[in-house]
This record gives sequence, structure tokens and C-alpha cells, in this order.
Amino acid sequence: MNGPATAIRVDLQLIAEMVEPGSRVLDVGCGDGTLLQHLWKTKEVNGRGIELSQAGVNACVRNGLSVIQGDADTDLKDYPSDAFDYVILSQTLQATHNPRTVLDNMARIGKRSIVSFPNFGYWRVRWSLLFGGRMPMTEHLPNAWYDTPNIHFCTIRDFVMLGREMGLHVERGLALNGDGRPLRLDPAGGLANLLAEQAVFLLRRA
Repeated sequence: MNGPATAIRVDLQLIAEMVEPGSRVLDVGCGDGTLLQHLWKTKEVNGRGIELSQAGVNACVRNGLSVIQGDADTDLKDYPSDAFDYVILSQTLQATHNPRTVLDNMARIGKRSIVSFPNFGYWRVRWSLLFGGRMPMTEHLPNAWYDTPNIHFCTIRDFVMLGREMGLHVERGLALNGDGRPLRLDPAGGLANLLAEQAVFLLRRA
């Protein structure tokens, strides 16, 4: 695959910056393959993907990407341990049925895991619940409560505490504002839990 890389979302760019060139990468819930294609073009990774929707798989295959249809909740267990350098889960954790099991499999399959997710502790979300009395809708939580694919909302603090319980070490963490740009905040701190709309964490087994 040749040619210049196309522009991608800022949060995906930040994830890509965490990946070393030439790495073996598995993108879980890869969608239309935007991140995989970017990593292939800019870092020559040996990339693979797994995606639940047939439309997403078709889009990936059309672009020459190695992607199979599968479910993060049920199919990650079939991958061998240490098969990849990085396993990426972007904006998908909250849509899984068993987030802890998914994270555990990611840590087993890859030397490092990269996870991004919307922060349910974000101040606009709290404001909507407190003063509006309704389930919030934001750019990163765009669906109404009755048709959302998200079933396990979490805050940054929830995620950090779960990682500690699982023995996962945070190598790098980024708290992101509403535009997907990093905030000058400790991603594990209380202010990040309030002010960040989303977060990205680079993890490894302790």
C-alpha cells in the first residue's frame, strides 16, 4: 500500500503515536479500518483486525486490510498468547459484554494494550444527569439510551482502578478534551475524571 497517509481523527493519531514501526498489531473492533490503514502506511506494521459488522469487514477488505469478522467478547480467547506487540481497542470497551475478560485476553495476546474510551465522568455528562435528569448524549456518546450499543459505561477512575486490580501497568495515559486533544492533566487524577471527554491508555502486564 503506497501513497501519503490520509488525515484521521486526533485520538486515532495519538494511538498511532504509541505504536512502534514494524510492530505486529491487532485492532479489535477496527470498524472500517481507518487506524489499521494509517498504521500500515505510516509505520509499516504487520496489522490484523477483527470487526463485528460485516459492512466494516467489507470496507477493510476493499482497502487490502487483513480483517476477519468476529466478536471481542467471544473470539479473542482463540488467539495464542504473545501473538502481537500491540492489541488496540478504540472506543469499543463500553460496548462489550464482559470488559474485564476482553482486557484480560488483550493483555495475554499482546505485549502491550492500547485502550481508548469515552469518559462517563465528564462534567457535561454529570451536568446532563444532574440538571436535565436524562441520560446524556455527547459527540462521543451520540446514541439515545434506547438504541445505544454501549452497555458498560465507565469513568477514567473506574478504568484505572480495574487496571490495578488486574495487575496492568500504565506506561502512558492521555486525558483528551472534547476535540480529542490532550489535556495537561494526570489521566489517573481527579481533574481528568471531571474534565476529560475521553481517555487513551497504553498498558502492559506488570
